[in-house]
Amino acid sequence: MTISTAIEIYQLSVHDYHQMIESGILAPGEHVELLEGQLIKMAPKGTAHSAAVSRVVDVLSNCLEKRALLRFQDPIQLNDYSEPEPDVAIVQPNPSYYEDHHPSPAEVFWLIEVSDTTLAYDCGPKALAYGRSGILEYWVLDINARKLHVYRSPDTNGYQSETILAEGLTIAPLSFPDREIRVGEFLRPA
Repeated sequence: MTISTAIEIYQLSVHDYHQMIESGILAPGEHVELLEGQLIKMAPKGTAHSAAVSRVVDVLSNCLEKRALLRFQDPIQLNDYSEPEPDVAIVQPNPSYYEDHHPSPAEVFWLIEVSDTTLAYDCGPKALAYGRSGILEYWVLDINARKLHVYRSPDTNGYQSETILAEGLTIAPLSFPDREIRVGEFLRPA
């Protein structure tokens, strides 16, 4: 005899998530993010990860010359059930610097995650969530393999296109096709 039971999983909304923070259920500075209704514990950031994020921000600041606003490990709101904190969000300039809301997918040029221990998560569930929400372009910088995973053409199944670039290659972001970036600029010198 086989017994089958349906298991229901409760999805947290962004509103629920904010109430948990405001009521103290989640401590200030607790390293979690909300992705597709689930609280995900974020990996601690080591020195190699932090240095790579700083390099990315420095390279993009020089390259984009204030044509975009760079947000460094700050939330974006994908929908009512996802508020992740990408390492770098390249978003449309906003006079209030998004004081009244977190950027939405329509306000995001592209997102970058720096990966040293979380490559499967960054290229799996995160890429799926970003693609489903319509983020036009998503990059994952794999600092261990010294490669850049580039996701484009979002749809309801994630992204239709993934390209992996070695450190010697260049890329131009879709939103700024006149700005070429060499992948190696994001990495520590070999």
